Amino acid sequence: QVQVVESGGGLVQAGGSLRLSCVASGRTFRSNAVGWFRQAPGKEREFVATITTGGQSTTYTDAVKGRFTISRDNAKNTAYLQMSNLKPEDTAVYYCAQGIYSSSPGGYGVWGQGTQVTVSS
Repeated sequence: QVQVVESGGGLVQAGGSLRLSCVASGRTFRSNAVGWFRQAPGKEREFVATITTGGQSTTYTDAVKGRFTISRDNAKNTAYLQMSNLKPEDTAVYYCAQGIYSSSPGGYGVWGQGTQVTVSS
């Protein structure tokens, strides 16, 4: 059974940086796109970024463009979300998912448990 596990979350001051990691089990990682989503308290889960199977293409939500970078290392079955110039509104639980190259949560069938990111002002 394919699983993904996120790590790297934590508490950071506004303007700081964090790098989230998403490690996948199984042999299907390189055949799937990877997406990052986030969910703040009282809000719906929202799209953050996605990357194609080989990493050639990426898409970001407007709120994080120029600040976040998604990448992947298929040899390590790992995807990353480098977050810079963090803002308090970035506070959320961040989820990694495997699926098709899409900004919709419905495009992803395997989800991690999430990692908390808290940005203080």
